[in-house]
Amino acid sequence: MKEKRFTRPEWAWMLYDFTTNAYATTMLAAIFPIYFNTVLGQNTLGLQLKGYAASFVMLLSAISCPVLGTIGDCRGMKKRLWAVFVFTGAGLTLCLSFVNTWQLLLAGYILSNLAYNCAVLFYDSFLTDVTTPERMHRVSTWAFAIGYLGGGVMLLILSVILMAMNGISNPESVKIAFALTAAWWIIFSLPMMIRVKQTHSSDKSIKEVTHNLFFQLRGTIISIINNKGLLFFILAYFFYIDGVGTVITMATSYGNTLGLSSTLMIAALLTTQIVAVPFSILFGKLASKFSAVRLITVAIGVYICICIIAFYMGYSIETSGAGITYDSAINHGQILFWVMAGMVGMVQGGIQALSRSQFGQMVPRERSNEYFGFFSIFSRFASILGPFLMALTTGITGRSSFGILSVIILFIAGGALLLSGRKHINAL
Repeated sequence: MKEKRFTRPEWAWMLYDFTTNAYATTMLAAIFPIYFNTVLGQNTLGLQLKGYAASFVMLLSAISCPVLGTIGDCRGMKKRLWAVFVFTGAGLTLCLSFVNTWQLLLAGYILSNLAYNCAVLFYDSFLTDVTTPERMHRVSTWAFAIGYLGGGVMLLILSVILMAMNGISNPESVKIAFALTAAWWIIFSLPMMIRVKQTHSSDKSIKEVTHNLFFQLRGTIISIINNKGLLFFILAYFFYIDGVGTVITMATSYGNTLGLSSTLMIAALLTTQIVAVPFSILFGKLASKFSAVRLITVAIGVYICICIIAFYMGYSIETSGAGITYDSAINHGQILFWVMAGMVGMVQGGIQALSRSQFGQMVPRERSNEYFGFFSIFSRFASILGPFLMALTTGITGRSSFGILSVIILFIAGGALLLSGRKHINAL
């Protein structure tokens, strides 16, 4: 049977991923982490501070998302709150173009990242408004493919700017990158602002919801606990998405700490974006033949291999000494970073997209924002644990290689929970 074309609301919703991936590429993965390390000096302090900052952002997000999610289910509130965080986040990103100290850079990163995460909460929950349950896997994976295309285009543009302006060591080139990211965020949010509407909502007024907020949240928690499939899935998601997020946000900080070339790392991340586009779509097609749970489990296995390779790469450089041996380890490390970038591109979009659509299929549509608020709790609290675990292990051992190796614990825990509860999850 031929698949129907995407509707205008579906296209508008998917296009917002064009902005989220561009922000993630600039602020979470490539430009900001390397620049922040450059400002502080090439040592483990930059990695540790960014790790703790990322954990703090996710803590604030995790606390606020359930409340925002519940309020967002009121008629007309979901889109309004989403727009507020979009404009706030873009404005804060633009402000980074005017700061020079590492303290203000870190503060701007925390605040813009917080707005970004809150906007993503409402964006994710709109999946139940723009499409039907049977189309969710396809729409979600295509959105991630479009997102990686956006991230790739942004990274390519920024690479050209950086090469023309002597790289990230030139503050002016980084300021242009921040301003461009802010403008990109606003421009590609416009289709969703125009085309997407909240079609499913609660009948309760904002006053009624806020007055009974605690009891409503308590009821949702109880319903999740009593639903074995939902409980197993969200607990597994807590762990494995933590590992995914840590790899995204800490990869370039890790490579920069080891002494890898910033230019080559950015080029490798561009490879990730390119590879992720077709593989995200492939995951969506495979989801119609195999269960999403099975595909997510395969992706977890690939991530475990990535962590092992990253540890080997880092440990080889850290123990290589000086001279020819060190230069050889660095060159080998550059090659391995490219290999890992390709591996991440193969599974990153698929595991994120199928997790979102799988959850969207499992929750009541009229309360999707509230449930996605709890979905965000688990992903945000998970993203506290990963960077913190990596930063703490690096601090204790003095080696960032052991920090990246510690992330493997999260993937193993998530995979074990997913396999244990797959019968209950697939039954929903």
